Amino acid sequence: MSSVDFVGEYPLLVGDTADVSAHRDKIVLRNEGLNPIVTMEFSPIKSGIFCGISEVKALLSKVLPETNHQVWALEEGNFVAAGELALSITAPYASFGLYETSICGILSHSTGWATASKECVSAAGIIPVISVGARHVHPSVAGVMDYAAVIGGCLSCSTTLGAKLSGINPTGTISSNVALIMGDTVSAMQAFDKHIPPEISRVAPVNVIKDETEESISLVRIFGQRLRGVILDDSLVEKNISPNMVKELRVRLDITGYSQVDILVRGNLDACRISEFVDACAPVNAFEVGRCISACPPHEFSSDIHVIDGIPIARRGRIPGSTLNPRLVEVM
Repeated sequence: MSSVDFVGEYPLLVGDTADVSAHRDKIVLRNEGLNPIVTMEFSPIKSGIFCGISEVKALLSKVLPETNHQVWALEEGNFVAAGELALSITAPYASFGLYETSICGILSHSTGWATASKECVSAAGIIPVISVGARHVHPSVAGVMDYAAVIGGCLSCSTTLGAKLSGINPTGTISSNVALIMGDTVSAMQAFDKHIPPEISRVAPVNVIKDETEESISLVRIFGQRLRGVILDDSLVEKNISPNMVKELRVRLDITGYSQVDILVRGNLDACRISEFVDACAPVNAFEVGRCISACPPHEFSSDIHVIDGIPIARRGRIPGSTLNPRLVEVM
């Protein structure tokens, strides 16, 4: 992970994203002179790929005292079982109680995104998967979503913030909007070639205005070996991109002498649809996955106090005392 700061928003630090009950807890305990050392534990309701601990650490580093605290957690990207202890915080309650809501939210959404990503990556096998779902989430979380997708196994992502958080380069070319504005895909890519640095791969959206084969062949005739790939997008056609469509385009590119041109498939993809391409041996060079990752449900986390000032305790239905999990490592 890069050094980009996850926690830069003032509302989070002042508690504006917390449940209002947390603010009232803080007022009551402060006025009663109570600030015990507590151990709070966080566990998911269902299994998945644990993600969000880097962001939680960034938050805790700003609010916990310099001493008198311990934070143990699973490592980012590890599998986490339903009900497994994933994060344990021991510190004065007043230092982090206000952020319980946010910590659960960070872990829940990030683990959901990472798990959905892992499902797509597993279905794709050796074929790379790229996260392109930023348009399906609020911009305030788009970068974190892409980061979680990379933790789940995506090779890259489309947002610059997600790439910075992940320590990678973002992936992307131009949108179909430029082709529509300029009148055709070839003119759009010629302008791209003119204005975008040469180290950026020349990859073109096709099936924008004309048939995907016609646009692809027109592009290779202009760009030759410099054209590195074409993107088939489900959202640009009336019917879904099929394995046979990819096979046909591959053969037509090969017989014209342009086997170097990769074929990327983008759009309404999930693990099942990706498996259809893989099972059919369709020559896809990368899958670009959108809402399957970005719009997936959160993996809900629960949080409970298990120790107060060294005394085992728990609410009804929970087991008092610290839960043991040898998989946890000390992270702070």
